[in-house]
Amino acid sequence: MQDGTLLAAVDLGSNSFRLEIGRLDHGQIQRVEYLKETVRQGAGLDDERQLTPEAMQRGWDCLARFGERLAGFARPQVRAVATQTLREARNREAFIAHGSALLGFPIEVVSGLEEARLIYKGVARMLPQSDERRLVVDIGGRSTELIVGQRFTPAAAASCRVGSVAWSGRYFADGAFTREAFDAAELAARAVLDEVMTQFPRDSWDVAYGSSGTVGAAGSVLASVIEPEGVITRAGLAWLQEQLLRARHLDRLRLEGLKDDRRAVIGGGIAILRAVFAQLGIERMTVAQGALRQGALYEMLDREQPETDLRSASVRALMRRFAVDEAQAERVARVAVALFTQAAPAGGERAARKLGWAAQLHEIGQRIAHVDHHLHGAYILEHTDAAGFALPELQRLSLLVLGQRGKLRKLAGPLEDADFALQLMCLRTALALCHARRDPDVAGLALTLQGRRCTVRTRAGWAQAYPQSAYLLREEGKAWARTPWEYATEP
Repeated sequence: MQDGTLLAAVDLGSNSFRLEIGRLDHGQIQRVEYLKETVRQGAGLDDERQLTPEAMQRGWDCLARFGERLAGFARPQVRAVATQTLREARNREAFIAHGSALLGFPIEVVSGLEEARLIYKGVARMLPQSDERRLVVDIGGRSTELIVGQRFTPAAAASCRVGSVAWSGRYFADGAFTREAFDAAELAARAVLDEVMTQFPRDSWDVAYGSSGTVGAAGSVLASVIEPEGVITRAGLAWLQEQLLRARHLDRLRLEGLKDDRRAVIGGGIAILRAVFAQLGIERMTVAQGALRQGALYEMLDREQPETDLRSASVRALMRRFAVDEAQAERVARVAVALFTQAAPAGGERAARKLGWAAQLHEIGQRIAHVDHHLHGAYILEHTDAAGFALPELQRLSLLVLGQRGKLRKLAGPLEDADFALQLMCLRTALALCHARRDPDVAGLALTLQGRRCTVRTRAGWAQAYPQSAYLLREEGKAWARTPWEYATEP
């Protein structure tokens, strides 16, 4: 990307939706505009984990306004990331489909660990270069992320289902602040956090940083009274809790520095923050400027080049973990991408890269069992945490791995997507050509797509020279005949 390019990140949090727009300047992203709206979508999850119509509409209204601001941005310049509420919501697909249309860009739901990685990246990018070992804590509306790392590299990360919106609704639903409610909320938070404490021993970090809403709110209030600006201490948190207890009710709470959008969730947030301090042995925390949205902005820069795209490293790590035959994986990927590049319209580079990853991972299920390895591989990809990947991206790879062999009726829905259909045709064709696990002779071979007809053309004499490959390609035609797509081979 060139200097001066505008980039935008949309953070669909459980309490607030945020839009950050920055301008690229010599490898750094300088803020141009920041918009924030309190939608409290996390409070709109019912007992069945369904987003209520009112919560969905609040989110859609906000995304429509963000979409107007982003008009004119190109697809590679915008990334929209959704977190815990949409991870939990059973009707998230309905919200995402309409929300993406209103925003004008696809919304990606990320896993808890991916959210933690992006948070750390955002915080680290906004801090001075240092060798200090950093603990980063982000208390969101329905989840809390903990990360330990050095410079730009996280060493350990965890996402816990405890957040300010959820805890405020559970322990302070009537707006009353009592010592019993605070004790119960803190004890419950400590119980959730306790499950991951072995990843964050006190000797693994030097400095504690906090990002986003609850930490920022606590820091602002304390800075106006007893603490240096940008600092939170145990004593400061104890004082803050006492102020809430003295007010006795949310309606009577008056604290300088506390913004209106944080008032309704301050009780749960403070209880969780006290639990974090207690469980991790924190005495002092510095309020960080960076957050998930900055991490998403810098991630877009890294994704521009294959050599800096973390997703490529994650694919290689999965290949090693599941003992994939690397030579065959790279062979299939090389052929599949070459075929896709021939047939895909201009601008298909991103889809080609994802096809390459699916091809590299097509035998990932072999470690479990050779029989039906495509089923095992698809399951692994759908349920793994792979750094750099959003959940929809992993689902796409999972579907490609699932569809690499066998009947295609199991993919009736995804095959309505022309890009996916072409990716799968190229993957299956590459597997047929590489069936002997050696480099195939593809001289003069071309794959084209016109409408819904895919044609594989070979040079004269190729079918006679490679009868098994020719047979497998003819079998592909039979497989695709039972779909809305046509697949044919011609000499």
